[in-house]
Amino acid sequence: MQNQISESSSDVIFWHPGMECCDEIWEAAYCRFETPKQEMKKFIKRLCQLGVDRWEKHQQVVELFCGQGMGLHALKKLGFSSIEGVDLSPHLLNQYQGTAQLYVGDCRDLKFEENSRDVLIVQGGLHHLPDLPSDLKQTLEEMSRVLRPGGHVIIVEPWLTPFLRFVLCVSKNKPLRKLWPKLDAFAVMTEQELTTYEQWLGQPVEILTLLNRYFDVEQQRITFGKLMYVGRKS
Repeated sequence: MQNQISESSSDVIFWHPGMECCDEIWEAAYCRFETPKQEMKKFIKRLCQLGVDRWEKHQQVVELFCGQGMGLHALKKLGFSSIEGVDLSPHLLNQYQGTAQLYVGDCRDLKFEENSRDVLIVQGGLHHLPDLPSDLKQTLEEMSRVLRPGGHVIIVEPWLTPFLRFVLCVSKNKPLRKLWPKLDAFAVMTEQELTTYEQWLGQPVEILTLLNRYFDVEQQRITFGKLMYVGRKS
């Protein structure tokens, strides 16, 4: 898959020594949950639902918590040419094969210049922050600092909807997990990140309050266990 979607490998710039955010059990479950091709298709679908495919393609776009970079590939497929990715894990970044510039960095302490980027994207990274709401506040402050006036943030994170409550309940059924590998993979990932996951799901009011403090909301969709948020810097 990587050979099909890559053109060249980017050098990784280290802002931070780096650390491994995911253990081997989580990573193995993640690989069972969906293939890279399925993940990229999912990211493209999400971005198109939010209208990102209709945005100007010359904008400078950064994906935070980018992991192994399938979101970066999705942005390239949509026609964006100035793409960067930030993640705390050198191991995950080293799996990326493409043309985006990569940085090993802590998203609570970005090294980009003030008012220097047009779009910042997070797909499933904020719920890994260890200390809420303080870490979220610090991350959003950095995102706001880095964005140019009029720039956009896109955030997609898990959200405790009735659908997600049902999935979490069903995922505790061990016989069903044996019959449904994708459900078992989801359950293992959830178990491995339970502390931060429950912390995130348990603070919806605080999270939305912070998002709307730093950005003017343009879209806010809560559906099928996800928050899909587009904000704009004034």
